[in-house]
Amino acid sequence: MDEFEIIKKYFQKISKNNPSALQLNDDVFFDRKNKLVVSVDNYNEGIHFPNFKFPNLIIKKILRSSISDLISKGVKPKYYFISGSGNKNHFTKKNLKKISKSLLSEQKKYKIKLSGGDTTFSKKASFCIISIGFSDKIIFRNKAKFNDDIYVTGNIGDSYLGLLALNKKIKINKNLKKYFVNKYYCPNLPFYICNHLNKFASTSIDISDGLFSDLDKLINEQNLSYEVDLNKIPISQKLKNYIYKFKRNKKNFLSNGDDYQILFTAPVTKRSLIHSFRKKMNQKITRIGKILKTSKKKLIKINNKPQNLNDFKGYSHKF
Repeated sequence: MDEFEIIKKYFQKISKNNPSALQLNDDVFFDRKNKLVVSVDNYNEGIHFPNFKFPNLIIKKILRSSISDLISKGVKPKYYFISGSGNKNHFTKKNLKKISKSLLSEQKKYKIKLSGGDTTFSKKASFCIISIGFSDKIIFRNKAKFNDDIYVTGNIGDSYLGLLALNKKIKINKNLKKYFVNKYYCPNLPFYICNHLNKFASTSIDISDGLFSDLDKLINEQNLSYEVDLNKIPISQKLKNYIYKFKRNKKNFLSNGDDYQILFTAPVTKRSLIHSFRKKMNQKITRIGKILKTSKKKLIKINNKPQNLNDFKGYSHKF
């Protein structure tokens, strides 16, 4: 079983008496009455980060990936709690100073406050982060409409190339490696969109497990499907150059996750509003496809040619 099958089979039913749990099928807990929005994420050495060589960067990655859940719901994060487990090699004085310095830097950048946590011993490093924001509305999953446009913020794929470089699966020059590794550890969150997303988005999710995997989750309770043009999916110039130089295929870099951009749908009538907002903010927001009427017709195309959907599976934890 994967993580989502476990949730659906064993835990979804026991959350039914709590509407704020959103049937355990969204990124957050949402208590509208108390304007409370909460996300919980767990991170483990060897799974979510290769090793503990760069504790200052690891802590940035896991904090950003946690608050990304709230941002994708149109909610500004305000508080976070962090629980850390590790051994004396992980939590040396040098490493703890680096972790503390990075957390302080992130707090200033995103205007969030450390509010509590826990520390325990374990053989491998792991962290759990709870992020909290306050709002009387969020952008839910499964609210897409037929013929909605599909949009994505920023670029896709840089993070995956960074992971390949960290794991020594590819050879690139020092400067390029630094760029892509930084994109893996320090995703550029679209924080600018947080207070504006609910003006045009029908439904939204952050891209953590892979663009198409998360697109599937975005509409998994609806009798809908999608059509996406791979040529329109935005990638950085550096990734374009790498693909061209080493004769790689763009589609191999689009479904691996850790992008932490926002994937959302919006009515066709919102195109001009989104265009104006994108121009005003000087940010990249790209229309990559549209929502279709039937759940039986997922289409991923390159130059109008349908692709094998199995080539675009994202990440999920297997048990």
